[in-house]
Amino acid sequence: MVDSTPAITPLKILLADDEASIRRVLETRLKLLGHEVVAAENGAKALELFASFQPDLVILDVMMPELDGFAVTEQIRAQSEVPIILLTALSDVADRITGLQLGADDYMVKPFSQKELEARIRCVVRRAEVADSSNSSRPAQGGIVRIGDLSFDFNRRQAFKGDQRVRLTGMEFSMLELLVGRAGEAIPRLELLQAVWGYRPDRSNDSRVVDVHVSRLRSKLEENPELPELIITARGTGYMFVRFSEQQETAA
Repeated sequence: MVDSTPAITPLKILLADDEASIRRVLETRLKLLGHEVVAAENGAKALELFASFQPDLVILDVMMPELDGFAVTEQIRAQSEVPIILLTALSDVADRITGLQLGADDYMVKPFSQKELEARIRCVVRRAEVADSSNSSRPAQGGIVRIGDLSFDFNRRQAFKGDQRVRLTGMEFSMLELLVGRAGEAIPRLELLQAVWGYRPDRSNDSRVVDVHVSRLRSKLEENPELPELIITARGTGYMFVRFSEQQETAA
């Protein structure tokens, strides 16, 4: 039978899970897809490998000895925007949301299918490929938006507050790009979820992924995240980036 799985760019993947059987199955499958994989059995080993391996993607189990997935996520996020997918057996939605608040890009609840994990990886790869091509040395040909002391360079996928760069993950910038590109329009959560994360449009239970990433964007961009002036909640719908004047949008 021919494998119809879409081809994806080979990645360097760091996989961490304290269950040997899960590590073995996932590592085998990911290598068959062409990825280079290193595996860790606990959080401390994951951080050690992260420093030496410099992965393109990190897949972390939440419940690990020594350091759990939350602690590892927090430490990685302090130094890198590398995409992170959490694997969790936790049934409480609040526990899953904790990982997103610490900077994870997405999470999957155990048990999950390998096909779904591969779909999540493909989504992350698309964001990484866009970021890589956008961060080349070629000069920008437009696509810079300035609002107050904020500037967004959509060619290089970079955001600045004054002269200081604002560190955004690939998922955060993709959401920002979509919101700014449709400024003044309320975009439903499920549409954001499908456009940025590639989820099916009926995955209403996962809409909290959008809420948490909006909260993170606000914390990085808004003067007062508790009283946002840029990314507004459209009650009962989703979110809207405020409409800005043509004078505020400037091509480089």
